[in-house]
Amino acid sequence: MKVLRRAALLVFLFLTVFSALFATPPRLEVEAPPELEPAARRIRDFPPEELESAQRLTGLEDPGPPIRVILAPEGSGLALAVPPWVSGYAYSDRGIIVLLPSRTPSYPDSSLEDLLRHEVAHVLIARASGNRPLPRWFHEGTAMIAGLTWGLDDRTRLTMTLLADRQVSLTDLEERFQGGGAEVHRAYAISGAFVRGLLERHGPDAVGRILAGVREGLPFEDAFRRATGETLGEAETSFWRRQSFWYRWVPILTSSALLWIAITLLFLWAVRRRRARDAALRRVWEEEEERLRLAAEARMAEGDGGELVN
Repeated sequence: MKVLRRAALLVFLFLTVFSALFATPPRLEVEAPPELEPAARRIRDFPPEELESAQRLTGLEDPGPPIRVILAPEGSGLALAVPPWVSGYAYSDRGIIVLLPSRTPSYPDSSLEDLLRHEVAHVLIARASGNRPLPRWFHEGTAMIAGLTWGLDDRTRLTMTLLADRQVSLTDLEERFQGGGAEVHRAYAISGAFVRGLLERHGPDAVGRILAGVREGLPFEDAFRRATGETLGEAETSFWRRQSFWYRWVPILTSSALLWIAITLLFLWAVRRRRARDAALRRVWEEEEERLRLAAEARMAEGDGGELVN
């Protein structure tokens, strides 16, 4: 029995390594007007293997046909079709993504390359689910993880969201993606945190298992339960319960914003100390000058007295 288990493990490892070595990364077809050719070159030079993390996350062995990448200038119809805070979007079911380089970086992406990963992930998520309906929060949260854009800034943004709004249901979260820029950014932060927690608790293939269930025809809630062993409501309750004091406060205590506040306060403290030290030194000088003045006046008085005696 042990021999069979070891053999099965070796076969599994071999297939995993084999698939990793010979997996075909997503292919891109880039279109751009002449004025955006420098950005287009950046996309064309982007290593395709860096998109494999999104492919693995979604559970796709074959990424499908080439993804059409359109770079659109500000003022174009493609740019005017979305709010000014949107830097990219995808027609996932058609395998088309639109990037607006003049608006990059824009949260949740910090560079044109991050934006590319994020939007390609949307296409792969749709393909992995068979283009069946998925909650917006799941789509966006998974794209953030797949696009490698979830980080300290997101945890800080989540902390600020929790301080302002406390608990937000997944139903409300879905509606927030229809709001304004700040509201959508908070929805991104919570979605990314939820999917990240899902992967931590149920394994790196949890998203792929959910998408496979949806592709088979299961409703999202049923696919979620089959893949994770818990209902969506239970996962939601567990997620908010894990938002402990430390999870809320550690990100903000280690954020770059707080670091600059601390540096500013330290600078102001140093300036105050320097001014106090300079003031004390001036008082010493003034006291010394006063002592010398009094001594000089005393000597002059003594000299005048001597002349009078003579």
